[in-house]
Parts: sequence; C-alpha cells; structure tokens
Amino acid sequence: NHKTLGLYYLWFSFLFGTYGFLLSVIIRTELYSSSLRIIAQENVNFYNMIFTIHGIIMIFFNIMPGLFGGFGNYFLPILCGSSELAYPRINSISLLLQPVAFGLVILSTAAEFGGGTGWTLYPPLSTSLMSLSPVAVDVIIIGLLVSGIASIMSSLNFLTTVVHLRAKGLTLGILSVSTWSILLTAIMLLLTLPVLTGGVLMLLSDLHFNTLFYDPTFSGDPVLYQHLFWFFGHPEVYILILPAFGVISHVISTNYCRSLFGNQSMILAMACIAVLGSIVWAHHMYTTGLEIDTRAYFTSTTILISIPTGTKVFNWLCTYMSSNFGLTHNSSLLALLFVCTFTFGGTTGVILGNAAIDIALHDTYYVIAHFHFVLSIGAIIGLFTTVSAFQENYFGKHLRDNTIIVLWIMLFFVGVVFTFLPMHFLGFNVMPRRIPDYPDALNGWNMICSIGSTMTLFGLLI
Repeated sequence: NHKTLGLYYLWFSFLFGTYGFLLSVIIRTELYSSSLRIIAQENVNFYNMIFTIHGIIMIFFNIMPGLFGGFGNYFLPILCGSSELAYPRINSISLLLQPVAFGLVILSTAAEFGGGTGWTLYPPLSTSLMSLSPVAVDVIIIGLLVSGIASIMSSLNFLTTVVHLRAKGLTLGILSVSTWSILLTAIMLLLTLPVLTGGVLMLLSDLHFNTLFYDPTFSGDPVLYQHLFWFFGHPEVYILILPAFGVISHVISTNYCRSLFGNQSMILAMACIAVLGSIVWAHHMYTTGLEIDTRAYFTSTTILISIPTGTKVFNWLCTYMSSNFGLTHNSSLLALLFVCTFTFGGTTGVILGNAAIDIALHDTYYVIAHFHFVLSIGAIIGLFTTVSAFQENYFGKHLRDNTIIVLWIMLFFVGVVFTFLPMHFLGFNVMPRRIPDYPDALNGWNMICSIGSTMTLFGLLI
C-alpha cells in the first residue's frame, strides 16, 4: 500500500538522518578548537571517513527517502486521483533496498581504513591501493548503486502513475504544483542517475579489473570522473529541493485557503530549474583548467537559474501578502523559515557561480555554508514541514500547536544558523574544508559553529 510504504520511507529517513546528524556533531566536536584534539589526534583518516559517510547518508538516505520517497509515495496517487501507484510490488522492492544500501555504506567503516574520500569519491584518491582500503571504497560504491536502483524504480513508478493512472479529466495542465515537483524530480533522476552509475562502475573496474579510465599515467583522465559525477551531482541538488518546493507550495496554499499566486508560473519555473540545473555541472570544476569560454558559459547559465528561483520566492511571498497573514499553524512558520533560508542559500550560490570568485573560494568553508543553507536548512525544514502539516494523515492524530513545538522550531533554526552562518566568514578567510586543523586566528568562528551544532543536538533530543 502506497501510504504504508510512504510512512516507512519517513521512518527510515528519520533513523538514517539521525545517524548522519550525529556524525556531523562529531565533526564539529573535533573542530571546536584548533589543533588535532579528539578524533584526528589518533587517526586523521577516521575524521575523513566521518565526513564522507555523513555526506552520503544525508543526501541519499535522509532527504531523498524523506521528501521524494515519503511525501511522493503517500500523496502522489491521492493528488493524481489514482487508487495506487502503477507498480506496488516494485515500490515495495524500492523501499526494501534502502536499508540494504544504508547497511553497505555503514559496512565500509569496518574496513581496516575507512573510505575517507569525501562523498564525491574522486580518483586518484579512491582508486589508490596505497592510501585507503579498496574494500571500503567498494562497499560504498555498491551501496550507492543499490540506492540508485531503488531511486530509478521509484522514479519509473511515479512517472507511469502520473502519465497513465490520472483521474479522468485531470490533464497535465491542471495538476498541482506538488504533483509537478515529484514528476520533474522523477524525470531528472531517470536522466542523470545512469551517468553516475556508469562513472562509479568505471571507478570499480579501475580498482579491480585493470582498466585505466581515470589513471593519468596511462592516458586516463581523472577529470572525466568529475564530469560524469557532477552531471549527476548538480541535478541531485534540485532532485533534493524540488519535492520541498512542492511541500512548501502545498502548505502555504492550504494554510491560507487560496491558490498560489501565479500557479502556472510556479510549474514553469520548476521546469526551467530542472532543465538549467542539468546543464551547469562544470561550475563545480572551475579549478580543473577549463578554458575561458567554457567558464563564461557555465557562469552565465548558473546565474540564469536565479530567475526561475526568484519567481518562486516572489510567488510564495505574494501568496503570504495577499492573505490575512498570520502563523496559523506550525507548518506556516516552518514554510516561512524555508523561504528565508532558501533565499539566503541561493544568493550565496549566485556568488559561487561566478568563475572568478569561485576560484578564490573553491573548497573553502564558504562552499560548505552555501549548500548547507540550501540543503541542511532548506530541504530538512521542508521535511519537517511535511511531517508537521500532514501529521493527521500520517499518524492519525494531530499534535496541538503547543509552545514546546514552537520552542523546538526556534531552537533548531537558531542552532543551524549559528552553525553555518559563521562558515561564510571562515570561507573568506580561506579555511579549507575537509581538514581537521586550522590557524588559531579562526578559533572564534569555529567555536560559534560548534555551539550552534550543540544547540541543534538539544533540539533533536526535544
């Protein structure tokens, strides 16, 4: 049953996300002060392994199962007027593959040396038999492949349901923004996931079958892997955030009892974001020696994405302003926080999209701050919003909008802002990411980040 599977997805998202979040608290504990203090003092590779597993879990096992799997499974058939998804058994297999993939990724930590490659798995680090345990990299790759198979099956399921099982008279033109958000996400996954699959399979064959795709000693090209990875990796950002757009649009519309301002333009904006987001992958690669014309193209198309994104933000704000504005429900407060944080994170993205600036800020904490504002705060708030707004559907009971929940929302929000806002200043001071030590001059900002992480931990306990 699609509703039951949607609930299971939400529970898996909660459990996996808690694990990934606790790993991030360990990272911030190490970084609360300069010099190698706690983890890295004994084993720097263990620190590398923690941020690798943290990134993979939060992207593939927290946000994707929660928003795309949970919200999509539960509400897509309802919004389409269908009784069930097109392939219920395939849907069940997709769900059951998630804990298998998660288990494989976690299994990599049991190797002699963990797979401390970063979530991007760049060669030659991931293909070097000298620095890391190849077994750890193997099981991470296999876990990602299993997760990818599950996502592709879910995407096919959603796409077939929308195209063939819609209620009579429900044309594509009058589908809701929420339905379009899931539909566009499914299309993006089907177009980009096979490219990642090919890239990591080539990585696996370089490790074990004597191929030389990424070995520059024998005319291979490690930059080829970056092209293949980011052709999936950048659309992945929109795959994570598009379902959150649908949730926020749905919540704002229903809480204020009016259709969204510029409803059709919202759908067109999401389609533009999906198309433009798929052709800007090399803005992650400005430091790999791209020629000036290529950098100019990727800079201009990256900045173009801000136009449909700005359309969505102004439409949400106009819907707020055209109603009797009041925070009628906790989900209204969360939706407003989403709009604020997503706008801030998107603004720093426009800054990083400029090739000249990105070369200075590449691989600094400014990049960490940017994508965490969009994902760690934006997409996670979208996940909280769906649970808050549809709790009666999910759990059959409605929590009163009591003070403790509002306090928790504010504690969580202040905690994540304290964690990631100072990272912009660390980036401008050129503090490189993925390094467990830093100059004493940066102690203050890092301590504030760690205090914010601790506040978020208290929020989780509440």
